[in-house]
Amino acid sequence: MKNKTRGLSQKQRLFCVHYANSADIEKSALNAGYTKKPLQKGEQILSKPEAAAEIASIINTRENAIKQIARLGFERLAFSSVSDAVSLLFMENVSRETLSKMDLIMVSEIKKLKDGAMEIKFFDRIKALQNISDCEKEQDFGNSLIDAINLGAKTISELEVENGEL
Repeated sequence: MKNKTRGLSQKQRLFCVHYANSADIEKSALNAGYTKKPLQKGEQILSKPEAAAEIASIINTRENAIKQIARLGFERLAFSSVSDAVSLLFMENVSRETLSKMDLIMVSEIKKLKDGAMEIKFFDRIKALQNISDCEKEQDFGNSLIDAINLGAKTISELEVENGEL
């Protein structure tokens, strides 16, 4: 018996994952294991409202994860200590091991000048805070893509019903 989740077989869900990554119907169908008439099979799957919902869910989940990762990065830039970077200024013959243990995320550039001095530039903490604020305000533009996919699936299904294909 096929494992069905949300009205789709495992193979159809795999198609949805590939389609969410590439938006290439034929390639997604081939990658999911549909070797005979992959373009037609992919179009059939896309005509299912469940497939459109699955693709939208995958895209939405990915976008939310990326937003969270970006927000965490901005928080680290805004609130990290500069003590390791300042300590670096006073060290001589720094080893890779020592550097790997230092928290230098807020460092944007390090230069060793001709006279042996070191120059360290930091990311702008105010800009990082502004980006955190923007993350809070940002509207979810992914909804327009999700709505377009759902509308396309609904239209294809209606056409198939009208033509007696379902």
